[in-house]
Amino acid sequence: MKRLLSILILTTSLLLSSSYNTEEAIRHIGEIGTICGTAYGGYYARSSNGKSTFINLDGKYPNQKFTIIIWGVDRYKFKNPEEKYTGKRICVKGRIDLYHGTPQIAISKRGQIK
Repeated sequence: MKRLLSILILTTSLLLSSSYNTEEAIRHIGEIGTICGTAYGGYYARSSNGKSTFINLDGKYPNQKFTIIIWGVDRYKFKNPEEKYTGKRICVKGRIDLYHGTPQIAISKRGQIK
């Protein structure tokens, strides 16, 4: 019982330690983490090659601090995400990358965003 409690505490602390705000994301490029911020709107690039959806956190494009990308092949899983999440505080989990100086996470599953 004591060992199980120790494992639970360790696992919980590891999960909590990988949660960052949008300003901290830049220091965790290449890592798997959870980034939380307020969605300031998004854009569905339906005429682009990848038909990507972009959701901007903690600022409007082009001054957002973080971007969430949903590729066109996965968009149907999220039901108009550029509208659904606007104005809400959300967290996204995945591999933190950098694109043109802005940290981002590309997601493919609904469970990656809460």
